[in-house]
Amino acid sequence: MRTSGDLTTITDSLRELHFDDDMSGRAAFDAMTALVTLRNLIEHHAATVVGHLDRLGVATDHGRKVSELLIVMGLAPAVASRLIRIAAARTKLPTLGAHAADGAISAEHVDAVGKGVEHVATRSAEPIDDPARLNIVTDLLAQFFSGATPAEIGKHARRLGNQHAEDTGGLPASEDRNLNALTHDVDGDGRLQVRADLNTEVGEKFSAAMEELAAPRPEPDGSPDARGPERRHADALEALLDIAARSGDAASAPRHQMLVSVPADTPDLAELPFMGSLTEATLRTLTCDTTATVAIVDGEQVPMEMSKEKRLFPPHLRKALHKRDQCCIKCGVAATRCQGHHLVHWADGGITVLDNGCLLCPSCHADIHHNGWEVIMGHDRHPWLIPPVSVDPHRRPIPAYNRRTLNLDNLPAAA
Repeated sequence: MRTSGDLTTITDSLRELHFDDDMSGRAAFDAMTALVTLRNLIEHHAATVVGHLDRLGVATDHGRKVSELLIVMGLAPAVASRLIRIAAARTKLPTLGAHAADGAISAEHVDAVGKGVEHVATRSAEPIDDPARLNIVTDLLAQFFSGATPAEIGKHARRLGNQHAEDTGGLPASEDRNLNALTHDVDGDGRLQVRADLNTEVGEKFSAAMEELAAPRPEPDGSPDARGPERRHADALEALLDIAARSGDAASAPRHQMLVSVPADTPDLAELPFMGSLTEATLRTLTCDTTATVAIVDGEQVPMEMSKEKRLFPPHLRKALHKRDQCCIKCGVAATRCQGHHLVHWADGGITVLDNGCLLCPSCHADIHHNGWEVIMGHDRHPWLIPPVSVDPHRRPIPAYNRRTLNLDNLPAAA
C-alpha cells in the first residue's frame, strides 16, 4: 500500500513535469495518452479512498456527510457524488473495478456502467444474481470499448432494462415510478439547471399544468405574447411554485419560500441560502410582497432584525386588490397567480394600502423592477402602466388589463 510520503513524492514529480514547446506530434499524442491513463488511475484511487473515508466515519466525526466533506476539500459537487457512487459499486462489480485499476477506463465511464447495472436491476421484477450482473457489466463495458460515451452507455442500459422488464414481467419504463428522478444544480452564472425524468402519470400531470399555465397572453398593447415557449414554460413553473406556497388560499399571502440575508454594513451584498448573491433590483422585487423574509445580519451572520410583516398585503387588502384589479394589470393572468406590488416601495416609505398597491404576476412584476415599466395610480383610483421608451417613445399611460375595453378618451387622465 502506498504511504502518504509516496503520494507526496508523486505529487512533487507532477508539479515538476513540463513539456517542451517544440515537442513532435507523436510525442504530444503519447503524452496525452499517458496523462489520460494517469487521470483514470487517480480517479480510481480517489474512489477507493472515498470508500475508506465512509467506512471509517471520518465525515461523521466532523458532523458532515461524505459528500459535504469532499466538497469542503475542493471537489465539485458532481465529482463528489460520482466518486461516492463508484466507491459503493466497487464491491458488487469486481470486473469493472479491475478495468478501472488498470487505468483503462475513465471515472465517467465507470460511473455510467455502475449506474447502468443499477438501472437494469431496478427494472427487473426479480433480483438479478451475480452471473446476470456480470453479463450486464460485460455488455456495458463492450459499449465503452467500442467507443460509446457515458450518455450512450446510459441509453444502452435503458434498452437492457426494458428487455429485462419484458422478460421478467416488470413494468415498462414509461410506467415505472421507481425510475423517476429530478436533479438541479447551480451553474457558474448562478442559475439553476433543472432536469426531470418522469413516468407517464407524473409526466401527464406536469404537461397538463404547463399547458394551462404557459398559455400565451397578449402584451399590454394587444400584440402577441413576446415570450418564447421556453420562457413561458419557465414562468409556468414559477406559477406552480407560488400556487403550492399559497396552499389553495388565493387571498392570503404565500407562505415564505425564501430567506434573504442582508448584511447590516453592506446591504448590497444580500444573498439567498441556495442561489447566492442578489442585485438590489431583485432584492426589491422579492421584498415587495412575495414569499421572502428578510433577515438583517451582523458580520457573524447573526440576525439583528427580521422584516416587518406590515410590508405584506394582509388578506383583507388582497381581497380588495382582487376585487378592483381582477387579474394581473399588465398581462391579465388570473389574480390567484399574482403578487401584491407597492407602487411606492415599502423601503422608500410606501405604505401598505389599497391605493399604493396592484396585482402583478411574477413575470410582469420583474418587468416593473427591472425593465423600465412603471405603475402609477390614476385619479380614477385604478392603476395605470407607463411603458418604457423602448416600447413607446411617448410613454403613454395604459389602463389596467381589466379596463382596456373602455374608451381611453373618456377615462380620467392618469395622475
